Amino acid sequence: MILLDGSTLAKKLEKQIQQDVASFAEKSGVTPGLATVQVGNNPASSVYVGKKHQACKKVGIRSERVELDEDVSQEALLGHVLRLNLDPAIHGILVQLPLPKHLDASMIIQSIDPAKDVDGFHLENVGRLYVDGSGLVPCTPQGVMALLGEYDVPIAGKRAVVVGRSLIVGKPVAQLLLSQNATVTIAHSKSENIRALCKEAQILVVAAGQPEMVRHDWVAPGACVVDVGIHRNSSGKIVGDVNFDEVSQIAGFLSPVPGGVGPLTISMLMQNTLKAARGIHVGK
Repeated sequence: MILLDGSTLAKKLEKQIQQDVASFAEKSGVTPGLATVQVGNNPASSVYVGKKHQACKKVGIRSERVELDEDVSQEALLGHVLRLNLDPAIHGILVQLPLPKHLDASMIIQSIDPAKDVDGFHLENVGRLYVDGSGLVPCTPQGVMALLGEYDVPIAGKRAVVVGRSLIVGKPVAQLLLSQNATVTIAHSKSENIRALCKEAQILVVAAGQPEMVRHDWVAPGACVVDVGIHRNSSGKIVGDVNFDEVSQIAGFLSPVPGGVGPLTISMLMQNTLKAARGIHVGK
């Protein structure tokens, strides 16, 4: 079995992005800028946001951290987003999810300038993904595709199954696979005989949100399995949506958790911020 090592690939990409950011800044006189907006002090969100700012520092991207109280109003939060939309030094805006229940997350996301929507969640970018891929694409799906590309996993003509249909991972990664000529099925909680569907896959991407759901008898011998899930089990161990120990005996390729797709999500965020800066300042 070949381990799909996202941590090593992320380090490789970091060096390339650092060079690309420096080259862009030298030619344009502009340093790409990313702003994060966090509401409340959810510990997990704070860790994720911190990692994003650390990554910015490493690759030379300017970053701004907007931290708001848990009880901030919809109007006040919207005001911060609109300010960032108009800030010429900010090229990427990321509102850290989840938001408190009293806030309309969808409205806030749709208020972000699509050209600065580095999460790729705005409807304009969702539409562009399905038409020609020209917009900003969600980071985790891009990470999945980068991992497949790094390890030369054949995609064209292959049978791919994506478990999960979220707008953040499942649907966009299915579209990206389709754009590379895979034959794609999306499986989900209402799918009949989901285990049999998964076992048909030559490429299996699991983003179901269920710890260690995929077992050895869900996977075809030699299949490529990409695990997008991340959980902490009752013993405190970090696990994915795939039972790694079992599936590693069957799969031809398998991504670990942690150290698989996760590090690449941040790499793709850095790439999206640079892409947004290029789009805003050079029109492409």
